[in-house]
Amino acid sequence: MTPPSETLQLGFGFDDPAVQTAVEETVAESSHEEPWEAEETSRIAIRFFEKLRSLGLQHVRRVVLTRNRSILVSVKGFDLRVHEGYVDAPTEMHVQIVRFVMGKKPWERQTAREALVGYPLARNSRPRRAPERTHPEDEPLAERLAEWHTRFNGERFGAQLALVPIRVSRRMVRRLGHYAPSVEGGGAEIAISARHVARDGFAAALETLLHEMVHQWQHEQGLTIDHGAEFRRKCREVGAIPSAKRAVC
Repeated sequence: MTPPSETLQLGFGFDDPAVQTAVEETVAESSHEEPWEAEETSRIAIRFFEKLRSLGLQHVRRVVLTRNRSILVSVKGFDLRVHEGYVDAPTEMHVQIVRFVMGKKPWERQTAREALVGYPLARNSRPRRAPERTHPEDEPLAERLAEWHTRFNGERFGAQLALVPIRVSRRMVRRLGHYAPSVEGGGAEIAISARHVARDGFAAALETLLHEMVHQWQHEQGLTIDHGAEFRRKCREVGAIPSAKRAVC
């Protein structure tokens, strides 16, 4: 049996094809657990996996619980990564996870996505690291990127996009950039990898910024955030690079 061909995430990033590693930002943003904590987490994940299978989940071999704040549910290969806050959620939320992963029609997945994003995870989550903020040394870079966001917005989007915070991330090692519709219950943001800027240069970072702005456009237009045909069309229209690995819930 071959693994699912799509990666489904609630939140979208511009993946870094140069980094071939199994260590994802989900791990980088999690607190380190003691051995007994890891064992308990594993037991909880197994029970949760059995629950999801009873609700119709297929083609998945294990569930990995995460604390990632921007990617809530994702499928990669045979692994289903789920934010731990959903474990104690009502069964209806578990049904929505299965629908999001298994749904064959766009409207099914979109409905499930909206339900999952709208669920208040904070009340169910264990203590987590505080949301990352731009390092003081990177603030001038973040301000420069914000200026270009305003410029791109006016020149290429007809000034239709909302003003969103631009964060420079030192934790982001696998992705070049990321657009999150909401962060810790707040508004949307765009994050750009500090490593990406240092390695590839500011011009490359601007290409990534423009790519993420197309995701922002999708979100504000009420469209599904993906790398599908409409996304590629808009990229051609505004001069953005569409190539990136699919990232959806």
